[in-house]
Amino acid sequence: MTEHRPSHLGPAGAGGPAPGVTLDVPVGEPHLAHGLRVRHLTMMGLGSAIGAGLFIGTGAGISIAGPAILLSYMVAGLIVVLVMRMLAEMASALPSSGSFSTYAEAGIGRWAGFTVGWVYWFTLIMVLGVEITASSAIVHSWLPAVPEWLVAVVLIAAFAAVNLRGVRSFGEFEYWFAALKVAVIVVFLVVGTLLVAGLLPDREPAGLTHLLGDGGFAPEGLAGIAAGLLVVVFAFGGIEIITIAAAESDDPQRSIARAARTIVWRILLFYIGSVAIMVTVLPWTSEELVAGPFVAVLGLAGIPALPTIMEVVVVVALMSAFNANLYGTSRMAYSLAERGDGPPALLRVSRAGVPVTSVLVSTGFALVSVLLNWWLPQGLLGILLSAVGASLIAVWLVIAVAQIRLRPRLEAEGREMTVRMWGHPWLSWVTVALLVGFVLLMLSDAAARTQAFATTAFVALVAAVYAVREAVRRRATIAD
Repeated sequence: MTEHRPSHLGPAGAGGPAPGVTLDVPVGEPHLAHGLRVRHLTMMGLGSAIGAGLFIGTGAGISIAGPAILLSYMVAGLIVVLVMRMLAEMASALPSSGSFSTYAEAGIGRWAGFTVGWVYWFTLIMVLGVEITASSAIVHSWLPAVPEWLVAVVLIAAFAAVNLRGVRSFGEFEYWFAALKVAVIVVFLVVGTLLVAGLLPDREPAGLTHLLGDGGFAPEGLAGIAAGLLVVVFAFGGIEIITIAAAESDDPQRSIARAARTIVWRILLFYIGSVAIMVTVLPWTSEELVAGPFVAVLGLAGIPALPTIMEVVVVVALMSAFNANLYGTSRMAYSLAERGDGPPALLRVSRAGVPVTSVLVSTGFALVSVLLNWWLPQGLLGILLSAVGASLIAVWLVIAVAQIRLRPRLEAEGREMTVRMWGHPWLSWVTVALLVGFVLLMLSDAAARTQAFATTAFVALVAAVYAVREAVRRRATIAD
């Protein structure tokens, strides 16, 4: 395999970072287009993180913890804010489409970059299958004469075409897709606030009856809050995609700084604000709230055709997330290939500056993932999904460790960091402690424990593939 490696990573077989080697990472891969703007990056992060999980899955967390699910979201939000700050610091200094995979390689070792890069790629591929399966099922319910498989194929082909046209076209498409979701949430927040204040016709102020009554604010105690945290923390997954896209922005250092500063508080406002309204206007034990929290709350306002409207919103949310995640998989694959950790064919770039082979390969595997969702027995599919279920935590841990190790080297080289982690290094270590604490929390829950073990086994398998490949390369070098 031909090696394409940035010079900061040392020799091909290097197992760890060389402290004396400069971090000579190009500002964006030279062959990719640079057409994304700050608004594109911001909406891309929102579009990937705000999916069907917010519109539908929030009810599951409420049913576990009651109104105290707000505390679960706050803790999860704190973790996300800290991790994103660390990632944005590295991305502002060293923009790369490999993002945390590149930083893991530079800060921890080549094995870490290889492992976290391919684990993330496979995770998103499985997520793509779930998103298309869910959205095609809803579209099929609207158009029963059209086979569900045809809907899935058309959707996948359409988004492949969007990603192949060029990064600016992709950014515009994702911007308006995500903007529609944001608009719906804003409407929800406005209507919900009016309901809480009793400003709608025939509605009394909600007061604190549902928030503090019905068993109290924390009816399930600390155990419920902890169990809720296990559910809600994964809802924030996807926000890291803005640092993958930073390498293709017009001004990477400035763009990532501005996007990172705005996207975090927006997501926290949307999630925490929405959940606060849900548990204030309706009792947390309400079956309607658990089944569909947005429909349940907006239904109180008497909005006509609400179920159909929300179905459209959910489909848009799923397709927006699919679009952003397809972008993420293709760029991660391209970056891995550029560093010699993937097939060289993935490096082919079109005239529009799009890694065309990486897009097509990721699209093909997305189709395979959809087929697996249909064909595999539920038990086997569950094992696959469990294997990638906790990978987000693994990625966040790698980000934290890489930032702790890279920060002194970035400062020593005088790298421009338009974003800096607060209170480094102690707050960076607090972030690591929070993530380790979350892993321990997972081990205390039977279902989460299975997911944690499956993900650990999967990460170990990918790391083993790297070790075997390096052993083969060393033998080949000796033989020569």
